[in-house]
Amino acid sequence: MTDLETPAAPPRPGPSWRRAAPALLGYAAVRALGLAVLAVWSATRDKSALTLLSARWDSLWYSRVAELGYGYEVRLPNGDVHSNLAFFPLLPWLERGVSAVSPLSAAHAGLLVSWVASLAAAWGVFAVADHVYGRRAGVCAVLVWAVLPVGIVQSMAYSESLFTALAAWSLYAVLTGRWLTAGLLASLAGLTRPVGAAVVAAVWVTALASFAGERSAPSADGASVWRRALAMLIAPLGAAGYVLWVGHRTGGGPLGYLDVQAGWRNGFDGGYAFARFVADKFTSFPSALAGLGLIAGVGLLVRLYVICVRQRQPLPLLVYAGVVTALALCASSYFGSKPRLLLPAFPLLMPLALALARLRTARSAWVLGGVAVASAAYGAFWLNGSGPP
Repeated sequence: MTDLETPAAPPRPGPSWRRAAPALLGYAAVRALGLAVLAVWSATRDKSALTLLSARWDSLWYSRVAELGYGYEVRLPNGDVHSNLAFFPLLPWLERGVSAVSPLSAAHAGLLVSWVASLAAAWGVFAVADHVYGRRAGVCAVLVWAVLPVGIVQSMAYSESLFTALAAWSLYAVLTGRWLTAGLLASLAGLTRPVGAAVVAAVWVTALASFAGERSAPSADGASVWRRALAMLIAPLGAAGYVLWVGHRTGGGPLGYLDVQAGWRNGFDGGYAFARFVADKFTSFPSALAGLGLIAGVGLLVRLYVICVRQRQPLPLLVYAGVVTALALCASSYFGSKPRLLLPAFPLLMPLALALARLRTARSAWVLGGVAVASAAYGAFWLNGSGPP
């Protein structure tokens, strides 16, 4: 079991860029490798790596919002309606702002925002892991996050990097008692993706746990209590504001956003549709191997979360990772995108980071280097395929 309150970490230096430099340099090297392999792979197929990164699938929807605003929709032959109201506004706002002050198009501005945000996310992951487990584990956590098979998404004009940056720094603010910063960043995360609810939950649960602890052993001053209460008030404003605005615009009321998601055949069904998707894989032998792989993947996620609990990971990280994982696995559609949806759940990688940190530097470098090459090749293969990541 984990403590209700965040365990007190030993005092460590603040998250200076000098302290994080090895992690950031390693992260940049992994991402550069991925982009180089993508460029070569795409060239052999007469495709543009730049287009794959900035102007396909969700990237097109974000850039269209940036250029034309909300209100665009596509009606499919089966009656489904794909509305751009499904896409939260922070990334399109940033794309519009960057393109307004530069010669970049909205799509290329989105790519720039994502690249900058990915470095901010890597720094945030390092800051969290460094605060809880130390610098070496922080470096390993960043590199493990970088070499994930779907790591190429961190370099696309998608919102995962921006969201992870906001989430990681909000969690770091919670861990270090900077409650107003945590609430503000949680609110911005809520303007980025629906899974911003995970950051809000981390802020709320940790604050409530601290209130409960102080009731039995009063110690906090009034200013601290008000900062936590204000953080709880601020944290959900971004997500709630956008969802309510969508409901007002569509005439669907407070649940109007769910209707928009339903038009994409997406929703939350507790994992029933995903379980059926996996079960259907066992109708023939070749696809049964994929079914076994999916079961193994889900089992690994559960195992990693259990290890996080056993290692007494701080409460906000457990809440955040648990909610991100639940929302990803229990969504009722886009099963091929679930690895990408799990990308922000970086606390699940801490056990792997700790294991690597215990190895000699040369050995961990060989392990990470080999996985980085495999990740780069997989990312290039993935983006050159026909379906969205």
